[in-house]
Amino acid sequence: MIMPSDQTQIFLLLAVVVALLVWGRFRYDLVAFGALIVAASLGLVPSESVFSGFGHSAVAIIALVLIVSRGLSSSGAVELIASRLVDPDRPLPLHIAIIAAVGAGLSAVINNVAALALLMPLDIEAAKKAKRPTGQSLMPLSFATILGGMITLIGTPPNIVISQYRHDAMGEPFAMLDFAPVGLAVAIVGIAFVSLLGFRLLPSRISAVDDEREIRQGRYVAELRVGEQTFKDDILVQDLYPKADDADVNLLGLIRNGKRRPGLAMRETLRSGDFLVVEGEPKSIETFMGQSGLDFAGSEKHEGGVAARGLALTETIVPDGARIQNRTARSLQLLDRQSVTLLGVSREGQRFRDRVRLLTIRAGDVLLLLGTPERISAATDWLGVLPLEGRSTEVIQRTKAGLSIGIFGAAVGLAVAGLLSLSVALGAAVIAYVLLGLVSGREVYNAIEWKVIVLLASLIPLAEAFERSGGAEFLANQIANLTQGYPAWVTLAVLMVVTMTMSDFLNNVATTLIAAPIALSVATATGTNADTYLMGVAVAASCAFLTPIGHKNNTIILGPGGYHFADYWRIGLPLELLVIAVAVPALLVVWPL
Repeated sequence: MIMPSDQTQIFLLLAVVVALLVWGRFRYDLVAFGALIVAASLGLVPSESVFSGFGHSAVAIIALVLIVSRGLSSSGAVELIASRLVDPDRPLPLHIAIIAAVGAGLSAVINNVAALALLMPLDIEAAKKAKRPTGQSLMPLSFATILGGMITLIGTPPNIVISQYRHDAMGEPFAMLDFAPVGLAVAIVGIAFVSLLGFRLLPSRISAVDDEREIRQGRYVAELRVGEQTFKDDILVQDLYPKADDADVNLLGLIRNGKRRPGLAMRETLRSGDFLVVEGEPKSIETFMGQSGLDFAGSEKHEGGVAARGLALTETIVPDGARIQNRTARSLQLLDRQSVTLLGVSREGQRFRDRVRLLTIRAGDVLLLLGTPERISAATDWLGVLPLEGRSTEVIQRTKAGLSIGIFGAAVGLAVAGLLSLSVALGAAVIAYVLLGLVSGREVYNAIEWKVIVLLASLIPLAEAFERSGGAEFLANQIANLTQGYPAWVTLAVLMVVTMTMSDFLNNVATTLIAAPIALSVATATGTNADTYLMGVAVAASCAFLTPIGHKNNTIILGPGGYHFADYWRIGLPLELLVIAVAVPALLVVWPL
């Protein structure tokens, strides 16, 4: 029996991988890991190299970038920048231009998925206040965060993968800002397009968020405490109304010495130990609490108060028979026994006269609990309540925003100056964030997207086998033959179109690992500069705008924006053509063939 050649086997295996990834029935990390095991069983990957991808520096850098992004978010650094630049009263094109520019700038220094996750609620809130569909601005924002990731080495995984591939193949990686000239040009033109024309190509349908927001998000009556150091000057209750309005929080009353003041006490001067009764969604309450310098009820018994490490707001529902049913938080000594605060209660839109901790809880109530994840987990079991899936809000440590930015800036500066490798510099930043309490030991692991790590670590040996078998050289020769007789830039454009098309249906990391060796082989076959083609692959692999499955950011906005699959083509196709039109000449200028 004649066995197929190694090249044929690796082609067939990768074809199956691509088909399964496009189908989407199975998790992409399991598909990649399964393919790796099959390749090892066939002898395509040497047994000693099967798990070499898990020790690859690209894998470590991507993991560290995700942790650093979490630390910057926890400090409120990103919120501080974004909240001051988002104004719902601006004309839509100007709003899109500003929030898209902010998104692109953030994506250049933190993971672009994290940048979208931080800005999307602000954009949705702005759309709600402006009484317009969220779908008009969410897709431009998503595309902008994807474009911004191309500006620096750490902005997007394809850049990291390409840099490390160049190191393995040519002995030296791309530097932090090598991507900036081309990436910045593409990002600027792309943002101009989505701001001036792109959003006009989208349908003006009402999104699911507009119709179901009140159903999915509960509004809670909660108590916030005035601490000893809350205000340097005398502050009246009415002075907090602008911040409450911005955060979409209602001020219901003032409690002093255990008694509710009459009316809204608007002209009362706040004193240490007072409690403000507010109503709002969990994130709105957390934002108002942080921006107003208030603390949570019971904070006097927690070291560090609202700046304590790892606090989160978790929503739980009270089933019939729960320990807390027909009891109060005070009678159960919830704070003393479990170190968890009952911050708010939601009961079918009712407003309460009783203190939250004195409120008799009924079956069906939804409770807003505040504490560390470990404490809340133990408290929910003890109380007999059920946590609501995906309804947890992190409490931001806003006093550490400047410090977190300084640490990150120092790490990037050391890497750019060549004093430390990027992986070591980011590792040092992670250690500093852990010591400062911006990222807990548990969050270090939770921040890492393990599916992407397993995907990348599994595909690296497969990509090496693909190149070793001559598969990359074969495809490169096909591209060279197809464009023979045409200028060299045509070959570059064809390679980018092929890569971009693959990225629209595959994970961009998988696309980069397949296309990188092809790019190097094209350069060898044509006797031209390999860096031009490698940079072209980095740009094209990042630009997946045609489908909601091409990039995670596109998937994230699908539901909130009320989009259909075909909506991505409306703005994505002209944007991809524009990227090719801008990137090819820019590449030829910065990285001449």
